[in-house]
Amino acid sequence: MNPIDQANQRALEIINNAEPELIDVKYAKDALPGMDQYTIGHAGPPIAWEEMCGPLKGAILGAVVYEGLADTLTDAEKIVEAGKIKFVPNHSLGCVGPMTGMITYSMPLCEVRNKTYGNLAYSTFNEGLGKVMRFGANDESVIARLKWLESVLAAAVKKALAISGPISLKVIIAKALSMGDEMHQRNIAASSLFVRTLMPYLVRVTQGDDLIAITEYLTGNDQLFLNFAMAAGKATMDPVKNIPHSSVVTAMSRNGTNFAIKVSALGERWFEAPCLTPKGLYFPGYSEADANPDMGDSAICETFGIGGFAMGSAPAVVRFVGAESVGQAAEYTREMGEITVGASSSYTMPAMDFAGVPTAIDIRKVVETGILPAINTGMAHKKPGVGQVGAGIVRAPLGCFTEALYAFAENEGIE
Repeated sequence: MNPIDQANQRALEIINNAEPELIDVKYAKDALPGMDQYTIGHAGPPIAWEEMCGPLKGAILGAVVYEGLADTLTDAEKIVEAGKIKFVPNHSLGCVGPMTGMITYSMPLCEVRNKTYGNLAYSTFNEGLGKVMRFGANDESVIARLKWLESVLAAAVKKALAISGPISLKVIIAKALSMGDEMHQRNIAASSLFVRTLMPYLVRVTQGDDLIAITEYLTGNDQLFLNFAMAAGKATMDPVKNIPHSSVVTAMSRNGTNFAIKVSALGERWFEAPCLTPKGLYFPGYSEADANPDMGDSAICETFGIGGFAMGSAPAVVRFVGAESVGQAAEYTREMGEITVGASSSYTMPAMDFAGVPTAIDIRKVVETGILPAINTGMAHKKPGVGQVGAGIVRAPLGCFTEALYAFAENEGIE
């Protein structure tokens, strides 16, 4: 076996050995070094304000108001255009966030530990569906929901975790795959399993109207688990970084303008190409003409084998993301097996004879076969302030893999 294949087998072993678990809730100001009120974490690779898409700009303006730096969106825009806000990719903070990915000073974060390797990863709480900041919405209702997450939900979950101890996200993901989830667009089973695990402890630390509101939020949010799955992915993939000779992708992310990947042997360098627009189903009144190109840190899910790579285990998500049949969903999974190092030893798909999900994307195989990673995703309106308009499937652009492969070959001394 050549050094590259050996290194990739090591990467696969690290992924399979990962044990992500939810251990605490902390605020960004306390958990993230260098975080201040004028720093905003966003999804995807680095990007300047002038290059940002509509929903990302809308979310940032809302985040400035949320932090109390401005009273109105107009005043927030003046602050941003004056250069007072520092924009930082979430991945560089040890975090992930869906869609626009807003992470700011006052936001509560779910702290996930990879028990095997000891590293930490963070994500925000999922806001729910509809008009939410992650899709670029920024009105008073959006800010009020975020403030409730900050002041009520976060405190209750933190107290509950202090009693329950660590919650294994690996176990929940494995169970949910057997119940029809793929954990990127369909999280119904995983969310239900999580609530079932946490609720006995929540009722001991919360009461009255707060308990009613928290229960309604937890049981009414079918996308609740997405953020936990993302943090599990970040905690799983970070130890795969910096393996000499490894051509395995350690992160995929997008900011609505550019799609970017990182490769193990090449460390923290981003390789970028323009984002593509998802294909799928639109909410009534919207069409492809309304959709923004793909965005979010949530493609971390596909790097370790769930989401679009586990479509064969989630027949109920097929129509929602625009696939035509259950057979087509299984074909997506088989196709992803052509560009990965191997299969998961823990995350299996009963609908596909308990095969492990394909995991550890190899940039060499992507370029050689021309098969591009399939990603299940939501779709935001291209104008700021509107929110979600649908959901679908998007492919990663070939350009970032080609660029990465050239850099990898140079790094390996291959002509």
